[in-house]
Amino acid sequence: KPKEKAKAKPSPRRRPLMTKPVDDVYLTWLYQRPVYGLEQAVGMLKKFQELDFTHPKQFVYINVFLDMDLKKKQLDPFSSAMLLPHRFTDEVKKVLVFTENEQEAEIARESGAAVVGGVELIKWILEDEVQADFYVAVPAIIAKLIPLRHKLKQKFPNTRRNSLGTDIPKMVQLFRECHEYAVQDERVIKTRIARLDMPTEHIIANLKAVIHDICTFKPPTYDPIVQRLVIRSSTSEGLQLNLDGILPRVEKVEEGEEAEKNADDEEEEEEKRSQEPVSA
Repeated sequence: KPKEKAKAKPSPRRRPLMTKPVDDVYLTWLYQRPVYGLEQAVGMLKKFQELDFTHPKQFVYINVFLDMDLKKKQLDPFSSAMLLPHRFTDEVKKVLVFTENEQEAEIARESGAAVVGGVELIKWILEDEVQADFYVAVPAIIAKLIPLRHKLKQKFPNTRRNSLGTDIPKMVQLFRECHEYAVQDERVIKTRIARLDMPTEHIIANLKAVIHDICTFKPPTYDPIVQRLVIRSSTSEGLQLNLDGILPRVEKVEEGEEAEKNADDEEEEEEKRSQEPVSA
């Protein structure tokens, strides 16, 4: 009988969330989460810091929620290293340059490479005697580095990661001063982008640069990869951002199917090109 009574009891209907509260005190779960413009949100974070007397140089973070689905497959979690328009840390990464050309080696040293050498480094790296944050190489030596491929994994020099090329100063600068981020839990990126005491326009420029870099991992003919974006500081609540004006503009292609195929073909071609020197 008690079971029958439980069955007879109708389940409560969920009401749709209301948009804006009219009182100062309200139950947040009854209302839709407010969405803010980027400049407004950064201003609010700065105001929170003043009112709460927290550290003015605290970090600003973003949480980026992604759509990793393509038409016939799913994007694998990815990572990236990029230069921000406005650096917010003095941290410098240790870069190792592979080259057997003495002139290139001198350029690498002058550019700030921590370690420079040729095939003689392979043994030391395999035995963990030599380590670096990033490894870059010129095309002439890449075929000789195959023994390191399993050891270095994603850090093995690759054109797609901009760590295989002929412009040594550019590669060294990128990886010495780069900002890194990676997809976590299959669809979320959590990364710091600035310090709160930086000018608002600098914080905005850094945020947009990271978002634009993230968007390069999904072909433009598909739906945007960024679904939701939240900004916060070390001590503040998260503020959900309006994506208008943040996502890069993409011109709509009339022949959608053909454009998708071209995008996929370009990806495959790029992947092949990046692997060609390795398999030589």
